[in-house]
Amino acid sequence: MDRRDLITEKPNPNSSSIDSMSIREILEEINNEDAKIPVAVRTSIPQIEKAVELCVDAIKLGKHVFFIGAGTSGRLGVLDASEMPPTYSVPEDWFQGIIAGGDIALRKSIEGAEDKIELAINDLNEHNIQNDDVIIGISTSGAAKYVQTALNHGKEIGCKTIYLICNKEPFYRANVDLIISIEVGPEIIAGSTRMKAGTATKLALNMISTATMVRLGKIYGNLMVDLMAVNEKLVDRGIRIIQNLTDLNYEDSNAMLLSAEMSVKTALVMINKKCNLDEARKILERNNGILRDIIN
Repeated sequence: MDRRDLITEKPNPNSSSIDSMSIREILEEINNEDAKIPVAVRTSIPQIEKAVELCVDAIKLGKHVFFIGAGTSGRLGVLDASEMPPTYSVPEDWFQGIIAGGDIALRKSIEGAEDKIELAINDLNEHNIQNDDVIIGISTSGAAKYVQTALNHGKEIGCKTIYLICNKEPFYRANVDLIISIEVGPEIIAGSTRMKAGTATKLALNMISTATMVRLGKIYGNLMVDLMAVNEKLVDRGIRIIQNLTDLNYEDSNAMLLSAEMSVKTALVMINKKCNLDEARKILERNNGILRDIIN
């Protein structure tokens, strides 16, 4: 395969004269292209479903999920992983983001980092990668040797490996359990994969992590019951969740949240089972934290 055969590298005929368009026309053309993204993601739902199953199984085994990529792909992986602990009160090591070039690459482009294959193995080793962990290698074109190496190394040591790309096939093939291919078509600016491909990648990562959290009992209904109320906004949200799921008013819900040491889920168990904090925690542990099993 030649790089020019990658759909993410091809010029987009719809924007061939974008430099002569008005601002409104430019924006409308970008919006027209962006409208194609959800359709492309939808066609990949069967593969995304399999990715969620792998992640759920891994975490139940006490393993971890790693997002690894270079450039925009790496930044999106780090972003998604970093949002899991505050949103769902999960351990920081459940989801981990790794970007070629290290944390400095989150703010500044590190030239050539995606081609340094030795860094991939070093980075995985630094994160104590183990068998049965899940590695999701993110590379819109599949042309990052760093990602390819990470996937191959992970497979060698017994990890579950997933290749998330935005082409029909990756430029660099890897030994993986699953390929998620989201074909969004040529970018509005040829090769600028931070745009449609980046958006598709974020949508897919959001779907994987969120569905995994739902399956692990971090949500009740569609409410974020496992949040830890650590700031004013989250305290208010936690109180309103308790209000919504009980007969308590705002003030009494606040008091229960305080009694539960700011854990919404624990407060709900205390209310539902009319028990104290220690008993509520034991009930949650016996039920693997699944609030629906406890309340129902």
